[in-house]
Amino acid sequence: MTAGGQDQPAEGRFAGRVHLFPLRVYFEDTDLSGVVYHANYLRYMERARSDMLHVAGIDQRAHHEAGGGAYAIADLHIRYAAPARLGDALLVESEVAQARAASVVIHQTVRRGAEMLARAEVTAALVGADGRPRRQPAAWLEQFRRLAATAAADSASADTTGEETP
Repeated sequence: MTAGGQDQPAEGRFAGRVHLFPLRVYFEDTDLSGVVYHANYLRYMERARSDMLHVAGIDQRAHHEAGGGAYAIADLHIRYAAPARLGDALLVESEVAQARAASVVIHQTVRRGAEMLARAEVTAALVGADGRPRRQPAAWLEQFRRLAATAAADSASADTTGEETP
């Protein structure tokens, strides 16, 4: 993963259509047994989604400060498969699955090496200060659709070759 320079926070990166965000499990993330508390997977995924938007050139802060609204989670489905533990190096993979006028669906997977620990489907909706949905800026929607179209094309390709899709 890249860093913008010395003493700058590490950033994730895109590998094709998938955004990769590395992190480490710290003591504060775990329960008394050293296992990651279930809600912290959501925190990891949130950081990864925010980083994905940043790396994709989407400036959420400027949009919000200009009165354009902010993303809120409208729907979330998560499946836990195995526990992460204190000291583990994890990777959160994020992939745009679908872009709609006011929302985006993102598939996310938390891995330790090749092992899948948790998988989620997250729908983030752009909402105004009044809590009502707002259309995403055209440039954002185009970027999401480009990423989702790549995912759909790759999925269709895998379906015809008999490979398993993520």
